Amino acid sequence: MKLDRKLKVAVLGATGMVGQRFLTLLEEHPWFEVSVLAASPRSAGKTYEEAVGGRWKLETPMPGRYQAMQVRNVNEVDAISQQVDFCFSAVDMTKEEIRGLEEAYARRETPVVSNNSAHRWTPDVPMVIPEINPQHFEIIRDQRKRLGTRRGFIAVKPNCSIQSYAPVLAAWKEFEPYEVIATTYQAISGAGKNFSDWPEMKSNIIPYIGGEEEKSEKEPLKLYGRIEHGEIVPALTPKISCQCIRVPVLDGHTAAVFVKLRKKTDRETLIRALEEYAGLPQRLELPSAPKQFIRYLREENRPQVREDVNLENGMGISVGRLREDSVYDWKFVGLSHNTVRGAAGGAVLCAETLTALSYIEPKEAGR
Repeated sequence: MKLDRKLKVAVLGATGMVGQRFLTLLEEHPWFEVSVLAASPRSAGKTYEEAVGGRWKLETPMPGRYQAMQVRNVNEVDAISQQVDFCFSAVDMTKEEIRGLEEAYARRETPVVSNNSAHRWTPDVPMVIPEINPQHFEIIRDQRKRLGTRRGFIAVKPNCSIQSYAPVLAAWKEFEPYEVIATTYQAISGAGKNFSDWPEMKSNIIPYIGGEEEKSEKEPLKLYGRIEHGEIVPALTPKISCQCIRVPVLDGHTAAVFVKLRKKTDRETLIRALEEYAGLPQRLELPSAPKQFIRYLREENRPQVREDVNLENGMGISVGRLREDSVYDWKFVGLSHNTVRGAAGGAVLCAETLTALSYIEPKEAGR
């Protein structure tokens, strides 16, 4: 796909960790150009470098092209909407404030691709992993009717905690997974922190992450659901039970998963289903799409965060240790990069998919 010009993008919440990750991913993007950086009123008017100060959290250096850009007040919805074709949202506000802000941009005909959870359960807002359920973007026409918009809408990506096992269950759909137990071991960057911010996480494990277990159990069911009467109806199966644990790792969420299948099969067939699984992003060869979405590792001690978290520039899923279980049918270990595939990168891939499907277009094209 070739665009006449790059689409102009605003990053809302640009100073936070996910906002920072957006900027590193978009620095050389072939389709999108960041033209507005927006954050809270206390950052407005400062250069991006001044607004972030000593809070740059990534190991990748701050891209030079953004350092001198002036940060805008994220609440300047009209002014920002006039300058961009769409926006990415990673704001740090209450859920009620986020819902209001994202809807305000959408109503001003500026599509919003959000990393936030505020709209994940709005019935006509698509929550998408593009390799799994891009057909859910079709709900946008119903959402636009509700909002009274011609081109504005909100789309979201799911929680980072499910990325290391929801794709596996999708790849095994023909074998009908119906009961799943998962424990996720989640990196501290999922809380927007690094070890300098959170020294008490060194050599420590915290067996509680607020809200994560409910998201981990329910969000896959929306991914696997269907559109009916202008709403996305979640699937009833598989039934998922999850525990979420914070571990002393900077980047990378690992999941230990047990699954029951209605249709019996053998190990090599399941591995082949993972390795051959591909979706619309692979068929369209989208800029951020991993060439191989799921990679199976046959070594007994893989996947490992240190070795595998950056698979396919952080957009691939690593799976290993698939073996039969004495209680469930099968068990495996999955790994995903939580701030790339699980956050900013997943949102960028959603935006690429939406652009390829003509849901996001230059504003001039819609006038």
